[in-house]
Amino acid sequence: QVQVVEFGGGLVQAGGSLRLSCIVSGYQFDEHNMGWFRQAPGKEREGVACISSRGGNTYYPDAMEGRFTISRDNGKNMVFLQIFSLTPGDTAIYYCAAGRYASCSGSWRTDPKAYDYWGQGTQVTVSS
Repeated sequence: QVQVVEFGGGLVQAGGSLRLSCIVSGYQFDEHNMGWFRQAPGKEREGVACISSRGGNTYYPDAMEGRFTISRDNGKNMVFLQIFSLTPGDTAIYYCAAGRYASCSGSWRTDPKAYDYWGQGTQVTVSS
């Protein structure tokens, strides 16, 4: 049984940084891409970042470029999301998801439908 668990969220002040972590079990972790998504109240879930199976390729939507860094440690079955210069607009539940492909090279790379396994999410709240 595949399990995806995120942690590291919390309440931070605007301008601060945060590192989210995600651990995956019961899965061929090093054969699949991983993604981070977020969902703010009243908004659709949006893709934040994608990382390929071996970590050699990453992708960020234009709106996320520059303040988010995704990385992974295949030895520990973990993926991370570093967020810099947080703003209240970053307040959301952040989800880690395990994809069905190896790369982050397709148009699906931040499409939630291309990810098979999801965690419960970790809340990030940014105060002004």
